[in-house]
Amino acid sequence: MGYFKYQNTKVYYKVKGDKTPLIFLAGNTASGKMFNAFFKYFKKDFKMITVDFPGHGKSDRLTEFPVDFWYENALCVIELIKHLGLNKVNLIGTSGGALVALNVALEAPHLVDKVIADSFEGEKSVEHWAKNVLDYREKDKQNFMTKLFWRIMHGRDWRKIVDLDTDMIRKHYEQIGDFFHKDLSTLKCDVLLTGSKEDEYIKDIDKIFEGLNIQKKNVHVFEFGGHPAMILSGRKNFVKVAM
Repeated sequence: MGYFKYQNTKVYYKVKGDKTPLIFLAGNTASGKMFNAFFKYFKKDFKMITVDFPGHGKSDRLTEFPVDFWYENALCVIELIKHLGLNKVNLIGTSGGALVALNVALEAPHLVDKVIADSFEGEKSVEHWAKNVLDYREKDKQNFMTKLFWRIMHGRDWRKIVDLDTDMIRKHYEQIGDFFHKDLSTLKCDVLLTGSKEDEYIKDIDKIFEGLNIQKKNVHVFEFGGHPAMILSGRKNFVKVAM
């Protein structure tokens, strides 16, 4: 575990193991801690790496999140890969972390071998989610388990982090909309898309995945679970598909 500097921000990362590099990328409002329960499944074959994006977890706090959030965090991950002296990595990203993973593969294809992109909404911000995210988040703040999750991820200032993320999502929808700077058809690596038909945020996720123009694409949509699928459809089920 340690820190590296990205744009004058101390960014926290953790490394366990010494084999094939596998970087886990958390969804919005989460941190690398969300993957702790997965380590036992991957420790035999991989060097497991988690990172807390700037402003999250154990990383330095930000006064605001960049509007081009998923692209900017991809650049941060690319710097982490270089900092660790890695040549080829595998990426597992869930929800917003899946957007980051795909952006890494688009911007630095020479550094990426394979990507697993779990539970993300497609190429563009979804209108019903972006326009109502404030209401969704306020409702989630009243849920004990969600509040506990956020506190575990970030500590006492979790509310500030959630609010910054909410504000960023609205601004991204209004000002940018697209999640990627390059077309997904230019991806050179193998990509596995995973999700759940019961995802409460993304409707018809199987159709969304099938419609993505990715050359080396495989798709697995679980019949049950929620968001994110890699956890709520069962960790063991996800690992069987991922391995």
